[in-house]
Amino acid sequence: MFDSYIIVYKFIQNLHFFVTGGDDENELILASVLQGFSEAVDHFLRNKVHKKAALENLDLIFLCLDEVILHEWLCRIVLETDAKAILEKVSGHTLEGSGSLTEQTISNALATAREHFARSIFS
Repeated sequence: MFDSYIIVYKFIQNLHFFVTGGDDENELILASVLQGFSEAVDHFLRNKVHKKAALENLDLIFLCLDEVILHEWLCRIVLETDAKAILEKVSGHTLEGSGSLTEQTISNALATAREHFARSIFS
């Protein structure tokens, strides 16, 4: 607990993963979200979880996050906690669409970043 938030975390090499929730959230669910997300990221980074690899594959990491959590206005809903299901869904995203994977994922990542930035300013 930190202030009125439950925080679960995991350190893998030089990356730190955190999942937070209100004091009324279920800690086991938060830990499950963290475990599934970190396993999916570990797989996409080919067991080389460090800052450089994470930055080079930030698009895939954002796609994993989008499959785990549904971001709605002032509300987050857990969609998936199983790493294999997350991997399948993200792999399906990378095969779809008309543009190149890099163009799609960068535009998705920028849109997500813009949305988070706007929320943090207006919150």
